[in-house]
Amino acid sequence: MSTHSESGPATGDDWDALAATFDDEPDHGLGDPRVRAAWAERMRRWLPGDPGELLDLGCGTGSLSLLAAEAGHRVTCVDLSPAMLDRARAKLAGRNAEFLAGDAAAPPVGERRFDAVLVRHVLWTLPDPAGALRRWHGLLRPGGRMVLVEGVWGTVSPVGISADRITGLLAPLVEEVAVERLSGDSPLWGREVTDERYAVVAVS
Repeated sequence: MSTHSESGPATGDDWDALAATFDDEPDHGLGDPRVRAAWAERMRRWLPGDPGELLDLGCGTGSLSLLAAEAGHRVTCVDLSPAMLDRARAKLAGRNAEFLAGDAAAPPVGERRFDAVLVRHVLWTLPDPAGALRRWHGLLRPGGRMVLVEGVWGTVSPVGISADRITGLLAPLVEEVAVERLSGDSPLWGREVTDERYAVVAVS
């Protein structure tokens, strides 16, 4: 999920109120076929080629979860907001998915392990990103991967997390880290963007 402004991230109490209009942003709702196709292609490249178990943390209304399910993955969707989860549940009706209310930083999945952990625009909001990355890495099966879509937004008082910081935090944890710059790919966002947007794909 993502909500960002120069005043900082939305709090947990805000997410339910944001749910009704969350998908109005082109990269949230993926209602534009061109935007949807752009995300589907990126997801195809980032996620494991074979269908597997995927954990989508801070799933929001489930747009990326749906793309993963359409690619054959079994998706576990976690979000703090019941209203967001309700919308995700409606989007993924009939798909191989489950929905859990909980904190992305400490997902309520017990001892389960996953082939991929997907997190979009959540890490930057967390007070302890290093701790969250360690917990997420611990949820991966051998050879599993983390896909982190993040950025730095705003000009006066920028908010977000840089790609360099994430790769530095991941270096002790994983075998391989790749960064894809996304700012220049306007179909992903439904418009031209000038701020820093990127994906980090880390393979354990």
